[in-house]
Parts: sequence; structure tokens; C-alpha cells
Amino acid sequence: MRSPIIALIFVFAVVARAAAPAPDAIVLVAGDLHSAYDRTAQFLARVDQIRADHPGVPVAVLINGDTFELGNAVAQRSAGAVDYALFTALATRVPTVVNLGNHEPEFHGVAETIARIQATGALVLGGNVVNPSTRQPYAPASTRLKLGPREAVVVGITTDRLSTFRVAVRPALDLADPVVWAKQHLPVLFRAAPLPILLTHTGLKVDRALLPLVPDGTLFAGAHDHLRFVQRAGRTVYFHSGSWTEFISVARLHVTAAGPAWDVEPVRLAPDDPADAALAALIRTTLAQHLTAEDTAVVGRTPRALGPTDAAHFAVEAARRAAGADFALVGGTTFGAGLPAGEVSRFALEACVRFDGPLFAAEVDGAWLKTLLTRCNQGPDTPWADRAGENLVAAAPADPVPGRRYRFVTTDWVAKNAKTYLGEDAPALTEVPALKLKAALIRALNSPR
Repeated sequence: MRSPIIALIFVFAVVARAAAPAPDAIVLVAGDLHSAYDRTAQFLARVDQIRADHPGVPVAVLINGDTFELGNAVAQRSAGAVDYALFTALATRVPTVVNLGNHEPEFHGVAETIARIQATGALVLGGNVVNPSTRQPYAPASTRLKLGPREAVVVGITTDRLSTFRVAVRPALDLADPVVWAKQHLPVLFRAAPLPILLTHTGLKVDRALLPLVPDGTLFAGAHDHLRFVQRAGRTVYFHSGSWTEFISVARLHVTAAGPAWDVEPVRLAPDDPADAALAALIRTTLAQHLTAEDTAVVGRTPRALGPTDAAHFAVEAARRAAGADFALVGGTTFGAGLPAGEVSRFALEACVRFDGPLFAAEVDGAWLKTLLTRCNQGPDTPWADRAGENLVAAAPADPVPGRRYRFVTTDWVAKNAKTYLGEDAPALTEVPALKLKAALIRALNSPR
């Protein structure tokens, strides 16, 4: 039986929700979906739920890049059938805008992918992504979005880091520097815009340079780093929505005498949340058609389910142990989905650890580690001043001692981009013989715990 105190709290919560003014519009934002099929139908169902809960309130969906995932064998073999079905379903319900990310051209190349997304009814943005043959952008830089009686101007910008795009599509890309492009175009695109909205798939480091360029009161959605947080800068709200559709951001517009204002709430989606029946059925059929015996083979076990964040930390700790290191660091975008309870299939492992490669090690000083550690393991509550330019996941001693030597291990991607991830004073890294990240994780999944 519910206690009187709990019942009273429940009543107060219901009354508070009822007393809160209805929003003038709702914009749902997600980025870095990466073909997360365990939550795709749940995402669609949540859109329907929010529409049903707010009758008469305009609703729109903004997808901020990286909807596709080449490392998902089912997505690759089906050429993104589920993802295109999601776009179609969203666009039949609400205005839907897709900003280009570096993973959009995974299956069909740049121009064909944009045409296929547009055929679903969704709008595609990416004004700084230029076709080198024609010198014209592949997609518009902006679109006007009707939100009831009000109109938003939505602008999309994409990363210019060519190395993050699939090798095969790089010759078809001319990527303008996002900050240079923004300085030239944002004043024109946002001129007199009553509701400016900026979608950037460029990462936090670039976004810091873009923040001073947007009008006060902008709804500014970032992506690419797989971070999740909400930060206010004056009347502007800058936020990231995480990855793998673990969270979506619900942005509510309230128009008052002082002008329009946004509040942004991260909302978690779980694999056992209500799912859209038709899309869930398509996902089951697509998985059945394209999963092979190799995909479904069991590679290890976990005593309990791990969400994406916990699974990433588990994998980094596995790398640390396998390499006999004191400190392990892996870029956060290496990771995707969580790990299920019980048997872990090859397909689930590939979804969790997106990129494999050899591990690299170095002997480093504790003072250097201490500084590096301040930039690692960023979460929703990390202070804005402490947010660094990269999403780094670390398994480390609690308090490295200056002057003491530590064994440091990381991945080949970090080693190749050492100055970006580790700073100008990055140590000389040497490959660890015959040890890769996925093998380290498999070893941990099969070790007694």
C-alpha cells in the first residue's frame, strides 16, 4: 500500500505538472543514433507519446547527424532499411530535419544518401559540405520550420575532419571549416530570425568557437562527441543529446512578454520502453534476414546488463588489465551500445566496441597523468569550465603521484592523433604486441568476476 507521504508527493507532482504552462512548441533532438535498433522503435513511440500528451502543440524532430552505422552488420547488409523507415515514419508525423554527420554517407555515398533521406519526406541540411565537382553544397544550409504561428530558422553545420569520414567517400567531399563558414553565413541566415536553431555535428571544441557567433536565445544542439549535457549561455541553450538513442533531448518553447525562451530536458529511452509496433516488426524481420551464425555466436557473458556508459568503462578497464597498465584511455566515440545480461553475441560486442585496433603503451609521469585525468570521464554534471575538447574514457588510479612512473595504454586511433587527444606533450607510444581492444574485452567477458 502506498504510504501517505508518498501519496502526497505523487499528488503534488501531478498538480505541479498540471499547473505548469503548456509549451508553445516542442522540438525533439537526437544525434549520433548509429543504427541503434534496440531503441529505434522506442524513439518513434516516444514521439507519438509526446504528441498525444500535448494536443495542439506543434512538435518537430531534429536529427543531428550520424544516423547510420557501417559497423552494424544488419544496417550494412540491409543498406539502412530500418533507418530510412524511421525517417519516413517521423516525417509522416511531424516536420523532420536531418543534419549531415560524418556517418551519413556510410552506404550510398553523399549525393545518393541525401536524395534517399529527402525521399522519406525529411529535410536535409549541411551547407558547409561541398561537392568538389560542382563547387555547390550537397544540401541546403538552412530551412524554415513552422512551429504553429511561429517560424524557426534551422541551420546545419558538419565537421570538417575528413579522417572521420569513410575512406571511399572522401574524394567526393570538400569540407569548409565550420567556424570560418559560420562567421560568413550565420549573420545572414539568422538575420531577423524569430527562433534561431543551430545544429552542429562538429564536436565541443569547435562549438565553443561557434557559441559567440549565434544570436542570444538560440537553441544550439551539438553532436559528434557522444557527450550529454545542457549548458546555458545567456538566453541561448547549448546541449548535447548523447548517442545510441540512449537519450533524446526535449526542447520546450515558452513565449512570454520577455520573448521566446527554451528549456531542454534529457529524456532516457530504454530497450524495454513502449515501441512502435510496425517499426519493431520491421526491425525483427530485418535482424532475422541479415544476422548470420557468426554474428549470433556467443563470445562471452556478463552477470548483468551494462548501459552504454558502464559498458565503455568496463571495456577500458579490460584494456588496462590486458595490457598490465596503470592507466588506460580510449576515445568515447569508440563505443556505442551497452552489453546485455548473460550471453554476449559477436553482434552485441561489435555494437559496443565500434572500432578495433592494436593497443599502444608508454611510461609516463604521474603529473602528466594527473593533468590528463582532469579532461576524462565527462558526464552530464561536469562543470562547463572543465569540459575539454574531446570525449575521453579512462580507467586510472584515483590520484596519480607526481614523480612516479606509470604504465599508460591507449588505442591506435589515439596514438595516431596523439596531439589532439593527449596534448602537445604526448608521450612516445609503442604498440603492445598481439593485443587489440576487442580481444581485451572478450578476455574480460570470459574471466571470473
